Amino acid sequence: MNAYYNQYQSNQVTTASREQILLMLYDGAIRFTRQALEGISSGDRGAKAEGIRKAMAIVMEFRNTLDHKVGGEIAANLDALYDYMIREMIQTNTSNDPQPLSRVEGMLCDLRNTWKQAIDIARNETQPVPAAVPGAAYQPMKACL
Repeated sequence: MNAYYNQYQSNQVTTASREQILLMLYDGAIRFTRQALEGISSGDRGAKAEGIRKAMAIVMEFRNTLDHKVGGEIAANLDALYDYMIREMIQTNTSNDPQPLSRVEGMLCDLRNTWKQAIDIARNETQPVPAAVPGAAYQPMKACL
């Protein structure tokens, strides 16, 4: 069963648009922060560290791919926000205090929802995506709403 799920996930990524991949990455970062928070509450230091490591890797990739020439002030603001998130994750990892990581989770949810709205607006301004396009209806992370 796991092999089928892995193949499904691989197909989701390879057929997804850039916008859908962005949302998938936010979903992953949110999922990993939640795993780390669960690790803190259950005393599982390995789960905490692994969740923080994976969430941090995604946020660092967001930060590294910002185009400051095109994005201007928005890119600078996102850069500062991502830097803050990374510092908060480091603080949680060293102190075992869940509060900084909870703040990061909330910020990731807010950003994910904002990107989703922007994508929907842009899509509606152009032409609707046909329902037959693989991954066109990607909308997980209902818990962030």
